[in-house]
Amino acid sequence: MAALLGLITVYMTYAAVKASPAYELKKRLRTLAVEAYEGLPADIRIEILVDMTPVDKYLYKFKLVRKLDSLMDKAGLKIDMKIFLLFVVLCAAAGFVIGAALGRGIIFSFIFLLILGAIPFIYLRLEKTRRALKFTEQFANALDMMARSLKAGHSLASALQVVGTEMSEPVAGLFRSVYEEQTYGLSLKDAFAHMIARMDTTDLRFFVTAVSIYREIGGNLAEILERLAETIRERVKIRRQVRVYTAQARLSGYILAVLPIFIAVLAYLFAPDYIEELWMVKTGRYAIAGALAMQIIGFFVIKKIINIKI
Repeated sequence: MAALLGLITVYMTYAAVKASPAYELKKRLRTLAVEAYEGLPADIRIEILVDMTPVDKYLYKFKLVRKLDSLMDKAGLKIDMKIFLLFVVLCAAAGFVIGAALGRGIIFSFIFLLILGAIPFIYLRLEKTRRALKFTEQFANALDMMARSLKAGHSLASALQVVGTEMSEPVAGLFRSVYEEQTYGLSLKDAFAHMIARMDTTDLRFFVTAVSIYREIGGNLAEILERLAETIRERVKIRRQVRVYTAQARLSGYILAVLPIFIAVLAYLFAPDYIEELWMVKTGRYAIAGALAMQIIGFFVIKKIINIKI
């Protein structure tokens, strides 16, 4: 019990640090320093890089690691990137052990290694999509809140602060970041560019373009935001209808993609001699390659048909 309570205490302390505003600010500054952002002074960049651990310095030299860190930020994942990489390694190792325990050869072990190792990345992609959809659902209300704030006589910066304070995540965090960055001296254009980098959606690009035009030539920004909010609500409504109409096709595509692999694995487990002929004979190997190619092509064709742009 003492050991369990100690682990819980360590985890809660770690989670509290990761959720703190100071950690979020440090993380954003570290990203700017690693990518050599031109608006960041050289002395501040050097100070940030010196404060990084040797492991972080080594990992962030790789472009794939920086892309992974960006993907984690877009997915809203709060854990440290090193912890995530460790979890990927553990999943892959568990897959290899499971495959080896089945006693079907090294090929089967590597198949399980790839499948379980890919699960964290699939989860990241799903979380990124879910977060983008949630942002779109909230964005129209955020624009209405900004329009009401502007009509009440507040400035654009104050309207951004209101949204960052009153709305829920992920909208609140993105607008709060824009407000904090422009408060600390960054231009509003660069702050919006960082916002798009963290949540690249069509609706957000429309909003940034509208604000940029307003800052260039003036106009009634409150009315523009109200019309944009109405347009976004109509697009969300149409998108929901499209998902209902294409639900059967999407389910068929997933079943057609997974079912042959599932049946092949079951056949190999219960009748290995029946399946081993496929890679023992040259013609069988060609058949496997052709079947995989047609499966992948068919899946992407179905996905292309049902992916209706709105």
